[in-house]
Amino acid sequence: MQGEILFLAHRVPFPPDRGDKIRSHHLLAALARIAPVHVGCLGETEQDMAQGGALAALAASHCLVRRRRSLALAGAEALVRGIPVSLAAFDDRRLRRWVARTIAERPVSTIFVFSGQMGQYVPDDFRGRVVTDLCDVDSAKFEAYGRQGRGPRAWIDRREARLLSREEARLARRSATTLLVSEAEAALFRSRLGDRAAADVRALRNGIDTAAFDPAGTGPHPALANAAGPHVVFTGQMDYAPNVAAVERAAQHILPAIRRHHPGATFHVVGRAPTAEVRALDRNAGVRVWGEVPDVRPFLAAADLVLVPLAIARGIQNKVLEAMAMARPVVLTPEAATGIEAEDGAHFAVAGDDAALAHRALALLGDACAARAMGEAARAFVQAEQGWAAMLSPLPAILGAGEPAGRQRDAA
Repeated sequence: MQGEILFLAHRVPFPPDRGDKIRSHHLLAALARIAPVHVGCLGETEQDMAQGGALAALAASHCLVRRRRSLALAGAEALVRGIPVSLAAFDDRRLRRWVARTIAERPVSTIFVFSGQMGQYVPDDFRGRVVTDLCDVDSAKFEAYGRQGRGPRAWIDRREARLLSREEARLARRSATTLLVSEAEAALFRSRLGDRAAADVRALRNGIDTAAFDPAGTGPHPALANAAGPHVVFTGQMDYAPNVAAVERAAQHILPAIRRHHPGATFHVVGRAPTAEVRALDRNAGVRVWGEVPDVRPFLAAADLVLVPLAIARGIQNKVLEAMAMARPVVLTPEAATGIEAEDGAHFAVAGDDAALAHRALALLGDACAARAMGEAARAFVQAEQGWAAMLSPLPAILGAGEPAGRQRDAA
């Protein structure tokens, strides 16, 4: 490709310690190997705002601004403007000014939009190539929330789904290529577009760093290693609604069935920002809520089983890939397995309802040889099939590396 890249992300891609930041981090590193990259992103915490040095080490220039607008204020603004709350929440005039100045001063030929919230920053008159990574179909997620919820919150979710669907379709028409995290997610998005021929929609799957997530390099957490088990682990961002629902399901319905056969079984909830509902689970027999930890790998290394009972899941679950890379047996729902082309019964154990999930968990907890074999097969699978280098190898072609200035699309 000719020119430079402007990379826009709704969260700073450092450190790569949660699902969206893991993907954006590896994408940014790959893009920086293709051409100079200018990074515009938002931060939410003190840790986020301390990542300027990491950005400067990788990017030709960067703009990191603090996202201060509360969800309530963003919701009120979204209602007045008739836009999705997701867009209002990530709108920032400082970042808009930096984008305009960077495009004016630098030979930017490609804008890479990471997550649909950031498409609003692409100027209507930009004539270069736009590539949008939606990651997953957010509008479908809010549709599911709207169906399951009730009252005002369900109305808000249905509104968000409707308006986000329009924004996703607009971005697909605006972009030379639209990326999703799995072929299943790409197929879903294609089915929701009115004019399929108007958009180039492709899957670009998540990878896993199998050198970082290596059981040979990580010892089990002492608190688990020195306590009677078995130990069942769930990792994730614990203010994310699908994760909250999953751990409530596990603690209230699946763990009791396991403890009838293994009275010492403990369910460990590991992840930052646990909600009040999640913290309350710590009072349940056999449940321990850890909250934010420096490193999830020791918990995975100590796990007899990783349980991922997600009912709503978009794209590929990094928590599943991480557990597989750590050679842990994983019991999960079909939703959590989506996009991972592994074999049920060989690389992980898939079940739909609570009784079936408990049954498969008990089978593995009762057969150490089978559990070990599944974990070893899982690691071998991700090493062979899910490395980041292989997953991101299509990027140069998507960006038109070696070609003249990129394909253009109308801003309409």
